[in-house]
Amino acid sequence: MDMTKLQPRRIMGMSGVLIGVGITLVLPLYFLYSGPPPAWDVFTRELINLFVLVLFFIFFACFSHLIREADQASGWLASIVFGAGLLYVAIGLIATANETGVVYGSPGHLLDPTIDGPLADANILMHGSIKRLLTTVALLAGACAIKRTGILPSWAAMSAYTVALCNLLFVPALFFGHDVTRFYSAVGWGNSALVGSFFGYWTFATGFAALRPKSDAPIS
Repeated sequence: MDMTKLQPRRIMGMSGVLIGVGITLVLPLYFLYSGPPPAWDVFTRELINLFVLVLFFIFFACFSHLIREADQASGWLASIVFGAGLLYVAIGLIATANETGVVYGSPGHLLDPTIDGPLADANILMHGSIKRLLTTVALLAGACAIKRTGILPSWAAMSAYTVALCNLLFVPALFFGHDVTRFYSAVGWGNSALVGSFFGYWTFATGFAALRPKSDAPIS
């Protein structure tokens, strides 16, 4: 395989794997404390989130590039994947800035940035329904592109459809309050933590698949 074609695939693969690692590291930090977390906890998880979001951007850019490279007729799907992915990253960056701002605005660090203060209220849909909908759009387009181009194994498309459906089911959760201890609410643990992590673990699995040599690659 031409190295110029192999490089974006490798970068996508490494980005996907690192996203999964980052999500695995950051999730426990949200559940370490029953009350307001100390500043170090918030700053640590937001720093990890920043790197994860940058990796998501790289993943989406390389993924959409591979789609166009494999099939020009699927370029519209690549545009949807990259557009939804770019919005996903932008929303994530805004939410990260808001959560960090709550800590800066509370000198005694007596607020939990996920639930306390006006910035937390502004973040509810960002962590919930908005991200769930953007994830659904990106994965549905990505799954269709994988089926059409064969750039990843067929299981990557089927799992993308499954994760997209799970995310779509949580979009209406905005009608069910904002109790973080509930499974199905606008910012409940089932919404923002469990289902929200599926996207990252999908990129983790597909990242490994992208790093593996393609079975149909020509043998020199």
